[in-house]
Amino acid sequence: MISAEHAITRTRRDLVLGTAVKWTLLATAVLAVLLQPILGPGSNAATALLFVVGAVWIVLTYRSMRSSRLAADSSSLIAAGQFDAAEQQIAQGVRSFSISRMVKLMNLHQLAMLRHAQNRWQESAALCRAVLRQKAAEQGEMGRSSRLMLAEALLELGDLHGTYQNLMKLYEQRLTLREALSLLGVQLDYMARVGAWQAMMSGLPQRVELAELLPTMPAAKAQALLALAARRCGRGDWAQWLRRRVELLVDVQALCAQRPMLWELWRSEE
Repeated sequence: MISAEHAITRTRRDLVLGTAVKWTLLATAVLAVLLQPILGPGSNAATALLFVVGAVWIVLTYRSMRSSRLAADSSSLIAAGQFDAAEQQIAQGVRSFSISRMVKLMNLHQLAMLRHAQNRWQESAALCRAVLRQKAAEQGEMGRSSRLMLAEALLELGDLHGTYQNLMKLYEQRLTLREALSLLGVQLDYMARVGAWQAMMSGLPQRVELAELLPTMPAAKAQALLALAARRCGRGDWAQWLRRRVELLVDVQALCAQRPMLWELWRSEE
């Protein structure tokens, strides 16, 4: 099992080394071109040097493509719950050298996704922060995904201030539907933690419609949190309707084990 600290250190080292290798190859290629007229038309030294540079570049590019394929395959393994197999592929990608910054960051991001799926929030947060420190990933899809995971991990760790800061940054970005749905789940969880019940009731029908598009457990949690907000705001009709919907989706015991505050919805019926 690869640790988050080792993966971050290894990735940072490879990013620096990869940049150095690319500049070295570029400088060598330029030198070979400049040497051609000096050595004369009869010399093959410059041509041989360019050939070596090209060959090295092709080999390194192939290694980067292979590492990228490993990272892409690990996403499917994580989604399928095959965490051990995903761990092996990600570890192989992290340990392999690549001249592509995005490929190295992709492997680090996949490891963050794995730790997030395993509910190892501290490691997930550390890995997401490491990805977001790189400008190459911060503004793209990888950056948005990492920030969403970071916000949720910090929420699970009880860092409400850190969660709020990352939520605010996500509001400033253009999100895909999938990202907006994930943001909704984290946002509702955060608002319930801080007791912003009235704010949760704002646009309630639209929020319920969006929550229905989430996977089963996140959808149930989102609707249960909205039911709790409705109850706290004196809207018993909404609270009862949403509670019944949750009961159709998941086992209430398992849901409340994740968020004990939700027991309030069912204890009132005892």
